Amino acid sequence: MHIPDGYLSPTTCAVAYAVALPFWMQGLARVKRMLQGRMVPLMALVSAFGFTVMMFNLPIPGGTTAHAVGMGVAAILLGPWAGLLAISIALAIQALFFGDGGITTFGANSLNMAIVGCFVAWTVYRLAAGRSALASPRRAFAAALAGYAAINAAALLAGIEFGLQPLLFHDASGAPLYAPYPLAVAVPAMMLAHLTLAGTAEAVLTGGLVAWLQRSHPELLAASAFTAAPAASRRPTRRLWAGLGALMVASPLGLLAGGVAWGEWAPADFADPAGRAAIAQASGGLAPPATLPPGLARLAHLWQAPLPNYAPAFLRDPAFAYLASALIGGGLVLLAVLGLGALLGRVGRG
Repeated sequence: MHIPDGYLSPTTCAVAYAVALPFWMQGLARVKRMLQGRMVPLMALVSAFGFTVMMFNLPIPGGTTAHAVGMGVAAILLGPWAGLLAISIALAIQALFFGDGGITTFGANSLNMAIVGCFVAWTVYRLAAGRSALASPRRAFAAALAGYAAINAAALLAGIEFGLQPLLFHDASGAPLYAPYPLAVAVPAMMLAHLTLAGTAEAVLTGGLVAWLQRSHPELLAASAFTAAPAASRRPTRRLWAGLGALMVASPLGLLAGGVAWGEWAPADFADPAGRAAIAQASGGLAPPATLPPGLARLAHLWQAPLPNYAPAFLRDPAFAYLASALIGGGLVLLAVLGLGALLGRVGRG
């Protein structure tokens, strides 16, 4: 679901940034009032959790992959405003350092996964949970439903963005300039992956974590419900940090799923016979354009990430490189959130 550079036109990217910007600004304003230095550790943990979860690729029929995002967990534990910031930070680190998602498309990726995803998750969770007690099984079910709805809403929006490109941006002959597949292909391809395995993974992840928190740390769920929970309850425990560490160590399991997520093909795949066959297989048998769309070719290499594809060049073993990327990326996410908290604290005191 990470849209790379070149697949969306500059106009589409600009619109996505324009829509996302007010949400980021409002989120910062609200988090500044909420943090008081206490919520920063939990926000850092949730953001790093989302980063790591997105490294666990799942095999999808047709030879593609997909992954959970953690947007349901972010929305439930932090609320939608802090949640969208946490997921946006994770997406920014992925794009800047690992080339997972583009720089021009960061606004669209954040709009899809962080903003729409978190607000859909929060809304579904509140409606489904109702006034049930924090320990009620209904809340775990509501969390699972929220995660499933959120990731599919994000996937639908990404599919629409992909599918609008050949309709709105093409040359005089009708050849696409950016993403090549129309709505009739892009939307079903995106939804197939997320209505099935990715949506199920997000549901299990969100519902399972909430069920565990109900037994072990219900105060975190109380804090997420805008109740008058004490500020200290926002601090994650050692067990949560240990769980994040274990997840990072297990991240090489994400390499077991072969293939590439739909719409995240490298430019070289369009010229390689095997790559073209894989793209066509994942796109209802419709072959990609004979030549790389010119807009895609122009923007695809706009940013060269220092650790592309979670494979640092100085590490030869793929599994160890992936593990190192999880640790490096998680650390960068933590530093980014802690730095944001410190900055907001200084601004507040000023």
